[in-house]
Amino acid sequence: MATLKEIADKVGVSVTTVSRVLNNDAHISVNGETRRLIFETADNLHYKKKVIYPVIDNVAFLYWISDEEELYNIYFKSIRLELEKQAKQNNINIVRYKKHDGIKSISPKTKAFIAVGRFTEKELGELSGITPIGIFIDTSPDESRFDCVRPNLRSMVHQIVDFFVSQGQTKIGLISGCDYDTDSGMPKMDIREEAFRSRMSGYGLFNEDYVFIGKSFSVSEGYRLAMEAMDRLKDGVPAAFCVGSDPFAIGALQAFNERGWAIPQRVGFFSINDIGIAKYVSPPLTTFHIDVSLLCSSALQLLRERVTMKRRVAKSVYINGEIVFRKSCL
Repeated sequence: MATLKEIADKVGVSVTTVSRVLNNDAHISVNGETRRLIFETADNLHYKKKVIYPVIDNVAFLYWISDEEELYNIYFKSIRLELEKQAKQNNINIVRYKKHDGIKSISPKTKAFIAVGRFTEKELGELSGITPIGIFIDTSPDESRFDCVRPNLRSMVHQIVDFFVSQGQTKIGLISGCDYDTDSGMPKMDIREEAFRSRMSGYGLFNEDYVFIGKSFSVSEGYRLAMEAMDRLKDGVPAAFCVGSDPFAIGALQAFNERGWAIPQRVGFFSINDIGIAKYVSPPLTTFHIDVSLLCSSALQLLRERVTMKRRVAKSVYINGEIVFRKSCL
């Protein structure tokens, strides 16, 4: 990318003059021809003016993810690291709070928050009392009050089912996890299971026996569910599985490999997340890539709209994924 000095050298003026002209400084005295040359040279050299965002202070980053959750699901860690990096680059000063800190530890000067994790109704009410400006990443506990940015899991599951059906598969299973009601702690159906059931039913192919739901989205739980599928269904195991997350799929691949099943010739796997290790397992995992960088940049954009542009109406953003074909399905 071109620099101000390169433009200045081409035109024969100072770097300061180039900078002031490109920033539309009305107080600089240059003739029209020089001004035209500066803009023309900048365009020819593909110069891109660096955007300087105004500083936003007093933003709380509520990272309601336990150390255990972060350990078995690297997805959350990647969000944390990326958000903190982008916030620094965009002049947004955030203070991280963890669940064990509690809502009451949040500074009363907080003007906005960004949240990752699950929050109770009581916690949401307490947050509203601190600030009405909140952006949730990966969840949407109250779309009427708060902004959210989420991966479009429903669309991804639909596309996985569509792909297998287009290949002529009629026996398609699901290995995934359940969601939990934050207040009661009781399990409830996750959006991936809802999407799978509805899409398969739409094709007239849904079979309850092919659904395996675990308690957590972990490698060990994926392994356990895969073993359960083989033990219960034996030769009747589906020809393909939609898998709710890469850790699940990695555990499932391990289980089927141990039992000597041919992957993908006998049973294929299509997952969601595209974590780093997905390309190195055996066989490499076909999966949906979730753009964590885009999730975080979208959340920060929502924050800027709320704080600097004074947007009052809540906005929900859903980010689609990109399929990465590898060798775990034909």
